[in-house]
Amino acid sequence: MFNTGELREAADFVHQYVAPTPTIQWPLLDRATGLSLYVKHENHTRLGAFKIRGGLTFCRYLGKSVDVNRGIISATRGNHGQSLAHAASRFGMPATIIVPHGNSVEKNAAMRAWGAEVIEHGHDFQEAAEYAKALATKEDLVMVPPFHRELVRGVASYGLELFDAISGLDRIYVPVGMGSGICSLITVRDALGLKTEIIGVVATGADAIRQSFMAGEIIQTPTANTFADGVACRSPDPGAFEIIKSGAADIVAVDDEQITDAMRLYFSSCHTIAEGAGAVPLAAAIAQRESNIGKKVAVVLTGANIDRADFARILSGENK
Repeated sequence: MFNTGELREAADFVHQYVAPTPTIQWPLLDRATGLSLYVKHENHTRLGAFKIRGGLTFCRYLGKSVDVNRGIISATRGNHGQSLAHAASRFGMPATIIVPHGNSVEKNAAMRAWGAEVIEHGHDFQEAAEYAKALATKEDLVMVPPFHRELVRGVASYGLELFDAISGLDRIYVPVGMGSGICSLITVRDALGLKTEIIGVVATGADAIRQSFMAGEIIQTPTANTFADGVACRSPDPGAFEIIKSGAADIVAVDDEQITDAMRLYFSSCHTIAEGAGAVPLAAAIAQRESNIGKKVAVVLTGANIDRADFARILSGENK
């Protein structure tokens, strides 16, 4: 999608607002898993998630092409919406964010704190997205999709940081929701001419992209049943799927129990917080432990935005 010059220009721009996040090898985590793991801490951004990067480059692009006074609108389960609310506030754009009913209370509050109007509609992301499209037409707002090349260009800054920090990576595990995270890693790897395997991870109850990857064509599922809202996708984006199909080594699934185990392990071994989607890479690396022994493996901890009450239950040993 981009050459190294285009990627590094975007990274320089993103770094005006977002400090590079650390990649850390934790001895207790390696001891607990028996692996050599490098954790890319995207939970350390000011929004607690990697999505902050893409919103900045997208709104910069948008500001050059449309009347920003029209305002933007998008659908989200949280981190994408926070990214857009944050970036819109930087570029002077009104932002409306549609979330499904029952969405994270604290993610909703964070979006409102950045100045966005948050509207609840529908029972899942897909229904929220359909309503957002209808409202965009009715109110003459700019519809921001969950996947766009400029979102990928900004998010790719974390891939550059990771590959610059750690050489010789054999494999990277990354969550897959609507695709900006995994597609950015594939884009950076290919631009740098590296051979690192990129493995996408989904939840077993929300495995539309895994089914699609295995079939070689897009498959939609009627539901996306997982508490890990960042990977709760039932309708893969066609553009993202083409990149994933050609550039990912595999798409694997982990169940909610494996995800909560990984969340607890992150807290006990690294004293760090991972939301459900942020923990799926670690869960997958552990599930595929035998094939990872002796390899240099990175896991992308994409976010830490989980409501306090939910995290307390998980830490206490209850699976949501």
